[in-house]
Amino acid sequence: METQVKQAESLTRSAFLLAFDLRKEKLTQRGELGYLLRAATLAELLLAGNLADESGKARALTAPAAEPGSLRAVIWEQISSSPPRSWRRWVQKDNGKAVRVVRDELAAARMISVERRRILLFPVERITPRKAYLSRRLAERVGRAIRGGQPVGHLDEDVRVLAALATAARLKTVVPSWRETRLRRDRIQQLSAPVEPVATALRKSVEAARSAAASGGG
Repeated sequence: METQVKQAESLTRSAFLLAFDLRKEKLTQRGELGYLLRAATLAELLLAGNLADESGKARALTAPAAEPGSLRAVIWEQISSSPPRSWRRWVQKDNGKAVRVVRDELAAARMISVERRRILLFPVERITPRKAYLSRRLAERVGRAIRGGQPVGHLDEDVRVLAALATAARLKTVVPSWRETRLRRDRIQQLSAPVEPVATALRKSVEAARSAAASGGG
């Protein structure tokens, strides 16, 4: 059954499924989800050797095998056709489009259902998982990875990286309170080590977005 959880196919798709709040039956932190999805794709490319970190910037190395139009293909095209730029730039770029691309992939794979309607002339989109147990098991595994119990080196790589990214994004579905996160700082650093520049860029992007939202609200 564990393999079924891993067959969310990619870090990016898994990150989308991880963002479902099953109790509220909706995606959480929708405004920041694009950052998480792009970070997950960047992490995939970094781990696969398609990208390298060059003094805090993403540098293209070798092209990945990627379906045309997939987020992996889109991000690779953006980075490979540009001079090296900061990881944070690539986390933030076109983040709204990232959500739509991955949503459409998961809908086509019948992993989620998408219902569109209008309320008072405004379009409303409701996204729900078709296999809620996958999101639940994924959240349980990632939550355990963050809280500890098993040495970081014994964790599956996908779970380890998802835990690092979920923590960087402060994803409410799996991340403990901010106080607990601070207490687990050393473990989180260990989790993040393989994708450290991506995790750091994601954390700073989310922090900046929240700070801007708070300033706007004031």
